[in-house]
This record gives sequence, structure tokens and C-alpha cells, in this order.
Amino acid sequence: MPRSATTHSADTRRPTATDPADRHATRPARRPRTGRPAWWAELLLAGIGYALYTVSRNAVPDHRVAALHCAQEILDTERSLHLSFELAVNHAADHVTWLITGMDYYYATLHFIVTIGVLLWLYARRPDHFRHARTALYAATAAALAGFYLFALAPPRFLAGDGFIDTVVVHHTWGSWASGSVDQVSNQYAAMPSVHIVWATWCAVVLYHHARTRTVRIAAACYPVATLVVILATANHFEADAAAGLLTIGAGFAAARLLVGRPGSATPAPAAG
Repeated sequence: MPRSATTHSADTRRPTATDPADRHATRPARRPRTGRPAWWAELLLAGIGYALYTVSRNAVPDHRVAALHCAQEILDTERSLHLSFELAVNHAADHVTWLITGMDYYYATLHFIVTIGVLLWLYARRPDHFRHARTALYAATAAALAGFYLFALAPPRFLAGDGFIDTVVVHHTWGSWASGSVDQVSNQYAAMPSVHIVWATWCAVVLYHHARTRTVRIAAACYPVATLVVILATANHFEADAAAGLLTIGAGFAAARLLVGRPGSATPAPAAG
């Protein structure tokens, strides 16, 4: 074989060090961020979220008349569609004092306790899934805050003329949003969407997917259902608020998928050779 042909064949088989295609092939694939984020960054995000809530809380009371009008319209619409059962649940629960008192305390405290507990558990035990779950929760909460500001809505308990019982006032429950000094640090016209449903559904999804025991998964699945009964029995939300809460947390998980990718996923490293 002629020497020139041999040399040409060898050159075509040996890629040069400056070949762009070769550099692209050997470049490692970019991995999504996984692992436990810095604790101080999480505290900073929580502080920003509370500041945003404070802004919305201070702005909404100016919309009291509009909030009451919207509440009446929602109630009338539900009744025209034969979908309104808030009043029946409210009156049925109010007949049992220990039950409705427990529901008042459930409404005032449990959504904070359970949500914070699930966040801490994820951070400590499932760090690869924390970033996705936290982003979903924060995105949904931010959307809810925007809803409070743009669509102020009074809770059913403010519609005494339609027969609703304000269970906190009647039973003198301590710590609920309408009692004592607590009403000064809460948004009384933030019914749409229901953040209780947003957070309870988030907790249920996270625990159902990441808990390892059947008991915890069953409890997680029951948690949003129990929360729905409580928000209706205490006359703090309409059914429409609960439906809006489900849509909001669904949008939150969709936003998390776009922002941080699939939970706990990592692109496999390229095979050797």
C-alpha cells in the first residue's frame, strides 16, 4: 500500500486535541442541584415570605366592603348550583361543643405545626427531595398571597345574616384568627384560595411519596380531608376556596418542576469510553 494512503488513513482515525466534536463528547453532563441547601438561605426565604404576607395583610382591610360582596356572590352561586353545604356542616359541628372547639384549635394551629414539621423532616431525612418540595410550597403560597391581594374575600362566618355561626366568637376559642389580639396579625379577608388546603395537600403529597410506613401514608392522605371538614365546619372558607387551594398547590408543583426539575433526579454520568 502506498505510504501516502497509509498516512491518510491513520490521520482520519486519530482525532486531534483541538477537535470541537471531541471536546463536546468528553464534557461531563450538567447535573441538577441536589443535596441539602444551606440552612441560612432557607431562613432567609422564610423571612421574605413572611414579609410578603405582611404587605398583603396590611393592604387588604381597605377592601372590606368588596370582600363581603364577593363572599355573598360566591355563596349565592354555590346555592344556585346546589353545591353549597357549608352551612349544614357548620351547624352540625356546632351542636357538639368539644368537637367544634377542637376544630377551632385545629384550624388555628395545626397547619403551621404540620407544615413546618414536614419541612424539617424533609431537610433532615430527604435532602435530595427538599429543594423541589420547598419550591412547590413557596410558589403556591406566593400565588395565594397574590390572590389575597387581587381578590379579597370574606369568610362565611362574616355572613351572619345567612345563618353562619362564628364558632370562635360563640365558644370563645383562644388563638384562632378572629379572637383577641390575633386578628391584628392576620388577614381577615384572605379566604380565596384556602391556604389551609394548599399546605395540607402539600404535606399529604410529600409524605405519601417519601414516607416509608403505610401508617404515615394513610394519615397523610386523610389530612387534607380532615382539613376540608374543619374549614367548612368553622365557617372560615367556602367550598370554592378549597377548590382554588387544590388548583394553587397543583400550580406550585408545576412551577417547581420547571424551576428545579424532577425531585431528587440527577443526570447519569457519561459512560467511560
